[in-house]
Amino acid sequence: MLRQARRIRRLRLPESPRLRESEASGFLVAYNFTMDNNPFRLDDQLALVTGGGTGLGLAMCKALAAAGARVVMTGRREELLKLACADIGARAAYIQHDVTDLDSIPALVGQVEERFGPLDILVNNAGINKKQPAVDTSDADLASIVQTHLFGAYSLSRECGRRMIARGCGSIIMIVSMTALFGVPQVSAYGAAKSALLGLTRLLAVEYSPHGVRVNAIAPGWIDSAMSRKAFENDPGRKQRILSRTPMAKIGEPEDIGWAAVYLCSPAARFVTGVVLPVDGGISIGF
Repeated sequence: MLRQARRIRRLRLPESPRLRESEASGFLVAYNFTMDNNPFRLDDQLALVTGGGTGLGLAMCKALAAAGARVVMTGRREELLKLACADIGARAAYIQHDVTDLDSIPALVGQVEERFGPLDILVNNAGINKKQPAVDTSDADLASIVQTHLFGAYSLSRECGRRMIARGCGSIIMIVSMTALFGVPQVSAYGAAKSALLGLTRLLAVEYSPHGVRVNAIAPGWIDSAMSRKAFENDPGRKQRILSRTPMAKIGEPEDIGWAAVYLCSPAARFVTGVVLPVDGGISIGF
């Protein structure tokens, strides 16, 4: 017990904000961490990100590229995809595609791998929403939202997963929502789709992970974006209600989601699968 206590004391961080050189060296050696072997890097890995031209999708593309990955983004609006690729630079490319066109998904995945190489990462981000009471939500509204969020993600995860399993490695990320963690009014169709996507994350994780393919989810909280700013303008009290139950008392930034995606795709998360990571300032555990 005394030996264990001494060992714990030796591992404690010094009061100085800098690690002593000897302790820092020990940490780096213990974890095989060097600038050339950074477990948070994604050098030369290939990522496919749906809905990558704007918002959180674009933020994830930027973060993945900054971590060394090559990124292929998809979306329906070609002009936005072109601008996004120009913003990121040589590590980014795009293919115009609508995830609701399920029959075209096998060809999409084949095209990506033929042009750019084997896929290492899939981020199922594409989505739509419609805010209205459940009693006013039609079957067509529900079908459209579920088709985008659930069917599109399922088909892509199946096609990419098949190839990743054959290679024995890969990472798939589902972008879910706070609506998959607690009730939010007037978004019943969206919440149902996101809840199903979270369930799919766990189900695929138990099937794919034995073959070296990890499947995880990110649940963004309220993030600063053109969409959220417009929502706050239309409902001035909404932002204050959100902040009042958020322990960190602020709205998140798009890059917060981007870096979470980098972590989950990286070797640093090699023993992480089937989880949902809330990036929400604590709102999912707030009161």
